[in-house]
Parts: sequence; structure tokens; C-alpha cells
Amino acid sequence: MRIRRTISLAMLLFCALLSASCGMRHGQAYQVVPRAPTYLLRSPNSQETPFPEVLRNYNGFERGQPSIDLRPEMEIRIENAYYEKGASRKGLAGFLGTEIARYKVAANGLRLLSVVPMTGRPESDLPVQQLISAEQMNFHYYRLYFEIVFDRKKDEHGSVLLAANSIDEMNRLSAQLSDPETVGSKGSPHCTAFPEACSVSVAMNIVVNGKSQLTDWGTLLSSVVTRPPQHLEVKRFYRGHLTNVKIDRQDAIELGLPLLPGDHIDWN
Repeated sequence: MRIRRTISLAMLLFCALLSASCGMRHGQAYQVVPRAPTYLLRSPNSQETPFPEVLRNYNGFERGQPSIDLRPEMEIRIENAYYEKGASRKGLAGFLGTEIARYKVAANGLRLLSVVPMTGRPESDLPVQQLISAEQMNFHYYRLYFEIVFDRKKDEHGSVLLAANSIDEMNRLSAQLSDPETVGSKGSPHCTAFPEACSVSVAMNIVVNGKSQLTDWGTLLSSVVTRPPQHLEVKRFYRGHLTNVKIDRQDAIELGLPLLPGDHIDWN
């Protein structure tokens, strides 16, 4: 009987300690730390990141750079313009319309989310969702170049999407972009050179007042909270759990926090 009681007490003590540990781990919050020259975001593990480096830590993003690495939970939006046969494919002459495809970046490839087709697309032109080949949909790493010059004499340029299964392989592919003639060569599952009349942008999903909202990569909290809020609650994923971000709603600099995919914002 004593042995059973001892075991039961030990189990209760273990469960209590485990519960307290989990509560401490998941109950902690992000905190904004006012500092000069820039505010810091302190994570639950006490790591401090200057606001300008929040996106850099997520995927190496820096404004003004020619490319961006795509990480899980990010999205790309492809809008391709279609023209009459023989048109220059620039401007409005012969313009017929556009098709739009949205892709989500997953841990093991791209996932097509939606397609907005157009009526009367020329049969000789690929549908927007076929610009990225099926072979390119199943890689671990993606990098988007916003604009590569294919032919300087003809002033041809466009976006390029690279795909690889390792960082080293990605860097080798990126180095090859110095030779425009090799960009997006036919038959290569690692590279897509989008048409010049095709716009490719990077986005992410956040949740605002309980509703999913697609927003541009690099959006700041102040772009969502567009007036002084009476109430503001921000949550961000930390180790798979939504965690509070303590924000002073009256501090305009704190409202300059860069947003990340999956952020939850409730305000009024």
C-alpha cells in the first residue's frame, strides 16, 4: 500500500512539474524593447532582434536586394498578361486580359492554392498555372529573382524562380544567372523564367480580427492598424504555438513591427 501511495504521489508531482514547465514555456510572450537607434523584439527565449532584422532572420530578406528566399508559409502570386497573336506584348496594344495563380510554399514544395482564369486565352499560350512545371513543384528551397535581363539588345527581362534541394545547390544555380542565355533553359526543373509580361510578387497570410487576410511581404503592423487603436492584441507563432506579442498601442514606433506569416491581430 505504501509503495502504491509513493508511486501515486511521485506521478502527481511529475505531472505538476510538467504542467508548470509547459505553462512557463508557452505562457511567456514576445516583448518589444525600446532602444536606440532601433527598437528590439525580444522572443520568449530572450533573444533580441532589431526591427529591421526580423525579416532577415526569417528568410534573409533585405530591401533592395535582387532576390528573396521563399520559406514555408510564404506565398507567391503570378499574374500573366495575354495578347493577341503578333502583338508586341508590351502596353495595351493587343492586350486581352490576365490570369492569376497563387502558390503556397510548403516544407517539401509548392502547393497551388487558386487560379483565376480568363475567357479567350490564346490556345498557343500556356495557362498561368503551367508556367511553373510539375517537376519544379517538389523541391525544398526556392529563390525568386524579381528581374533578370535576358537580352540587353532586345531589352528583354523578367522574373526567375530557382528551385533546389540544398542551399549549396541553390547558390550554384544563382551563380549561373550571370549568363543570361542559360536562364530558365528548357527542360530544367530547377529554373522558371517567367514571360516579360508576367508579374510575380511575394505575399503572406495573416489573421486580422478573426479573418484570413493576404498581405504583401514586408508589411508592417502599422499598415494593418491604420488608426490609433482602443484595443490591440498581437500573437505570433513560437515553437508551434501562438504566443502573445506585448505591444504598446500608443507607441507609433512599436506599431512599426514587421509582420510574419500566420500573425494574428485583433484591434479596434
